[in-house]
Amino acid sequence: MRIYIKFLTYSFYKSFFYVISIMLSLVFILNLLNELEFFKDIDVNINSTLLLSILNSPSMIFEMFPFIFLITTQLFFIKLFNNNELEIFKYSGFKNSGIIIIISIVAIITGLIVSTLFYNLSSNFKNIYLEIKSKYTTDGKYLAVITKNGLWIRDKVGEKIYIINSSKIEGNFLINSFITEFDNKYNVVKNIKSKKIDLTNKDWKVYDAKIFENNTSENKEVLNIKTNFDYKRIQTLYSSLSSFDLFELFELRNNYKKMNYSLVEIDLQLLKLISYPFYLLLMTIFSAVIMFRVKRLDSTTIKISLGLFFSVIIYYINNFFFVMGTTEKISILQAIFIPLSILAALNTFMLKNINEK
Repeated sequence: MRIYIKFLTYSFYKSFFYVISIMLSLVFILNLLNELEFFKDIDVNINSTLLLSILNSPSMIFEMFPFIFLITTQLFFIKLFNNNELEIFKYSGFKNSGIIIIISIVAIITGLIVSTLFYNLSSNFKNIYLEIKSKYTTDGKYLAVITKNGLWIRDKVGEKIYIINSSKIEGNFLINSFITEFDNKYNVVKNIKSKKIDLTNKDWKVYDAKIFENNTSENKEVLNIKTNFDYKRIQTLYSSLSSFDLFELFELRNNYKKMNYSLVEIDLQLLKLISYPFYLLLMTIFSAVIMFRVKRLDSTTIKISLGLFFSVIIYYINNFFFVMGTTEKISILQAIFIPLSILAALNTFMLKNINEK
């Protein structure tokens, strides 16, 4: 039995690293093309584009792991089919369910490593990537989200950090806004209240500003605030939580909670990371049962194509619920666990009579 476990584990990881190497190469090439396109009008050396391509690749690979596990499992079984090794296992009394159990254990352990060590590594690389690229564009360093509580903006200008909450946008104006200015250690410096802010450009005009500072208040007819945002940026910017590792996400969540900042996106990201090993496990099982049910097909291309077809459907279902959770149409628990429940139910149904395949 131990020989079978070692053999199956080795074969799975061999397929896994083979798929990873191919995906990483493809992602690196795509990143390099994107960076070359981005810097086509900017004078930078080729080493910078290569470095940025390398730094951005792990975060993209992280998002692709469900497909990587699926393809890995398919290649793993194709090798077993081609070498008639399944027949040897059957003659030895080793059932199909035993194979699935072994690769499931390998998948869940690998998934835990992916969700912790690999994610932290990729997020740190992503953060360095954004810091380097911020010399040419600062989109990655600032946050703007729209929730049921209105528009929230986190901005950093020099040593100043601004948290801005507005009830809505009317044209180029923020309506009913409250601005809190912090120092770089998140100590409150002052608060500003205004019914109307002109954000036509990055030098905001705050009308009828009421300023609260050092237990005193004063009114200004027009107050200018230098920011990194204008109307166009607010309309197109999204938060890049993939640049925060697990510890930073929890720290960020605590800061947001203290400042009454929306926790939806952070909670979704944390739940996604917590559930990610189970998602990868379910994708591995799904791929395994698909391969058992199509093993009589002679064409390897058709086998892989069928698996990829179903995985794309699963991806879009998962993404649909994630978007619903982000926009607060459903709860974050529903957004994460409904797709997983659907996939688990599908796997349970398909696992029936698997030893007879």
